[in-house]
Amino acid sequence: MTIIERKRYLDRLIRLRDNGQVKIITGIRRCGKSFLLNTIYRDYLMRDGVKKEQIIMLDLDDNLNARYRNPMELSKYLRALVTEKDKRYYILIDEIQKVKPVSNPYLPEEEIGFVDVLNGLKNLPNADVYVTVSNSKMLSSDIATEFRGRGDIIPLSPLTYNEFYAAYPGEKRFVWREFITYGGMPKLMSIASHEDKAQYLADLFRLIYIKDVIERNHLKADETVLDELLNVISSAVGSLTNPTKIADTFQTVKKMKIKNETISHYLDCFIDAFILHKVFRYDIKGRAYIETPLKYYFSDIGLRNVKINFRQHEENHIMENILYNELKARGFSIDVGVVPIRWKDKDGKMKLSQLEVDFVLNKGEKRYYIQSALTVAEEEKRLQEVNSLNRIDDSFTKIVIIKDDKLPWTDERGVQYMNIEDFLLGKIDKL
Repeated sequence: MTIIERKRYLDRLIRLRDNGQVKIITGIRRCGKSFLLNTIYRDYLMRDGVKKEQIIMLDLDDNLNARYRNPMELSKYLRALVTEKDKRYYILIDEIQKVKPVSNPYLPEEEIGFVDVLNGLKNLPNADVYVTVSNSKMLSSDIATEFRGRGDIIPLSPLTYNEFYAAYPGEKRFVWREFITYGGMPKLMSIASHEDKAQYLADLFRLIYIKDVIERNHLKADETVLDELLNVISSAVGSLTNPTKIADTFQTVKKMKIKNETISHYLDCFIDAFILHKVFRYDIKGRAYIETPLKYYFSDIGLRNVKINFRQHEENHIMENILYNELKARGFSIDVGVVPIRWKDKDGKMKLSQLEVDFVLNKGEKRYYIQSALTVAEEEKRLQEVNSLNRIDDSFTKIVIIKDDKLPWTDERGVQYMNIEDFLLGKIDKL
């Protein structure tokens, strides 16, 4: 069995170890959260001298542990195992969202849920608590308030290109082709044929994702509607859209009438399940957000491709989606940049247009502007790609990521160019 080292995430868990906070690993189902916590991190603890009996592991997705989905039973069970005060215990709980709230037996008007259990365990002087969760609704509204200052969130993505490349069992010259087709769900590394890989990805939607979204959000929608919505988004990856435009597509193409508010709600449900990411536009000169139109990206490009049966293979949009996921994994806050420009038409009338910057990245005081382009081999194409970047009058780094297999270089305006695979593999230490 190939062990895929999730070094970025392991390093963060190590940094957060014993810090008095609950560590919350989030991410789409089947992206490797359980493996990260129960194998990679557990093995690290044991290598570091922690005894096996000091590591308490509980999988709440296993029906054999169904009784512990009751928060009272869960608390009682775990506290009974944390017995010796002179020992440090590490509590690793998988799929904590399976715990459902119950009435407080002492105050029936109140409920007790997993937040109460975790806060109680966190306060034990000899316990360090880690959980995985597959639904970001756990981290919104009231839950986020409960954990403010008491929990650290570690968002886990499917395999990045660097991780996929390192673990790929075949010839490295085929890695890019495989990754842009099937994406980075870890299970795919052990599946050989196209048919089986495609079936695995299709089954994730058919058997898990869509059913989860319906159940968690108590949706009355037919599975077919949600499936069709994902198909529409799959075709629009890298393109500006909005719920109204999508609703129009349903009516004209799918012959289905759905309100744009309903479309918006369904999309938010997919975002909460980590299937999609939503990216707003940001007016770089005006320093203001533009709510619509916006862009949606899939958390894994293989999931996007299977939704359209691997038919649309526009490498420019695929590359943009992969680049977005990489930047997200590196911890950046990401917007789509807008640069307003004024120009005169042939009659001398002033016109207002908007140029786009694919990604505006922020992390602390750092900012980068990134354009994704298949090629800049022709000078006309290069000038087209950098037009928006050249009109930004600040000193932050501006980069064009290209598919062209060329060494990195910088043009006379200070814009940097680098190959996509070199960037994804970390060969160019820029971000």
